[in-house]
Amino acid sequence: MFESLSSKLEKAFKTLKGQGKISEINIAETVKEIRKALIDADVNYKIAKQFTDTVKEKALGQNVLTSLSPGQLLVKIVNDELTELLGGKTENINTTGNPAIILMAGLQGSGKTTHSAKLANYFKKQGKSVMMAAADVYRPAAIQQLIVLGEQIEVPVYFEMENKNPVQIAENAVKAAIAGNHKILIIDTAGRLSIDEEMMAEIGNIKSKVKPQEILFVVDSMTGQDAVNTAKAFNDVLDFTGVILTKLDGDTRGGAALSIKTVVQKPIKFVGMGEKMDALDVFHPDRMAQRILGMGDIVTLVERAQSVFNDEEAAKIHKKLLKDQFTFEDFYTQIQQIKKMGNLKDLMAMIPGVSKAIKDIDISDDAFKGIEAIINSMTPAERKTPDILNGNRRKRVAMGSGTDIQQVNQLLKQFEEMRKMMRTMNKMPGGGMGMKNLPFKM
Repeated sequence: MFESLSSKLEKAFKTLKGQGKISEINIAETVKEIRKALIDADVNYKIAKQFTDTVKEKALGQNVLTSLSPGQLLVKIVNDELTELLGGKTENINTTGNPAIILMAGLQGSGKTTHSAKLANYFKKQGKSVMMAAADVYRPAAIQQLIVLGEQIEVPVYFEMENKNPVQIAENAVKAAIAGNHKILIIDTAGRLSIDEEMMAEIGNIKSKVKPQEILFVVDSMTGQDAVNTAKAFNDVLDFTGVILTKLDGDTRGGAALSIKTVVQKPIKFVGMGEKMDALDVFHPDRMAQRILGMGDIVTLVERAQSVFNDEEAAKIHKKLLKDQFTFEDFYTQIQQIKKMGNLKDLMAMIPGVSKAIKDIDISDDAFKGIEAIINSMTPAERKTPDILNGNRRKRVAMGSGTDIQQVNQLLKQFEEMRKMMRTMNKMPGGGMGMKNLPFKM
C-alpha cells in the first residue's frame, strides 16, 4: 500500500540528514521532493502545493529539540499534515433509524455490489440485523451476485426479478426490512460506465423516496485522480455522506485517498483491503498517515487479531502452553486464524520498521501452503507427538506433501525452537499471561 509514495517521502527526508537545524535553504529542497512525491502519486497539483507550503511554514523557525533531528521534526510535521489531508479524524457511520438505510452509489466496476456485502458482513459481526436490497436492474447477473454474496455471509437479500423500477424496489425493500425487524438496510444501486443524467436522476429519486441515513460513494482507488473527479460529479448531485475506497491493498499510488477529502469535503469512512468478505476496514486518517510514512499500524493489527481470534480457543491454547502440550494441530489452527486476518505482506507492513524491510520482497498469500501440506501429511499421532517422526516417517511426510526431507526437517526444527521459547517464557514471572496475549492475539 502506497509503497512508491512512502519510498519517495523517505528519500525526501534524507536531504535533512546530518543538518544541525532547519533553514530556508535545506527545507526548500526537501519540500520540493515532497511535492514531487505527491504529484507522482497522482495528487492534485494545487493540493500538493498547498500541503507543502503549509509544511514549510510550520517547519521554518521551529526550534529543534535536542532529542530530535531536523529530519525527525519534519516527519512529525508531515505526519500531522497528512492526517489532516486524509480527513483529520475517524468518521463514524450513522446507523440511527428504523431501519438505518445505507445507499450505495458509484460507477460500474467500482466494487459496489461486493462492498455492499462486505459492509453487511461488518454490521453482522457487530450483532446487528442486516438486510441487503438489489436495486441494480440493468447489469446482467447483478441481482444474482448479491444473492450469492448474501448466502455466503448469511444475510437476507430483498429482490424482485420482474420489477424493473429501482425506485419502487427500494421502497418495497424498506417495507420488507421493517417487517423483518432488520435494523440496517443496505441498498445496492446501478452503476454506469460513465456519469450520465439518467443514472443521476434515478439514484436521486431513490434518495428522495427512502431518505437514507448514509449515501456511500464507492470508488476504485486504482483510478487515482479520475476517482476524485468522479466523486465530485456524484457529490454535486447526490451530496453523499462518505466514501468507500476499494482496492487499497493493490498497487495504488495514493492520489485518491490523499485528495478526495479536500476536493469533495466528505470523509473516507471505509477502505477495501482485499477480496474476502471481511476485508473491509474503518478508515483512520492518523493510522493511514503513519503507514504512508513507514511507521506501521500496530493498533489496526491488534484489532484485526481480536476480530478473528476466539477468546475461548485462546484460553485452551494457553492451558496447553502452560502444560507444554502445544502440538502441530494447534499450530495449524493458528495458521488458519492468521490467514483470516488478511494479506500477509499487508499485515507485516503494519509492524513498525518492517514495512521498509519487506518493500521489495514478494510475499505470497500462499506462503503457508508448504507448511500446511507437511502438517496435513502427518498422521494424527505425529501431529500430536512430533518426537516420533523418525527418518522413515519424515520421508513419507515429504513425499505426501510434495516437499523434500530438508523442508520437513526445517519445519520440525523451527517448531521445536518455538516450543523452547514458549517454555522459557512460561518460566518467567508473568510469562504465562504474556504468552496468552502475545503469540495468539498479536
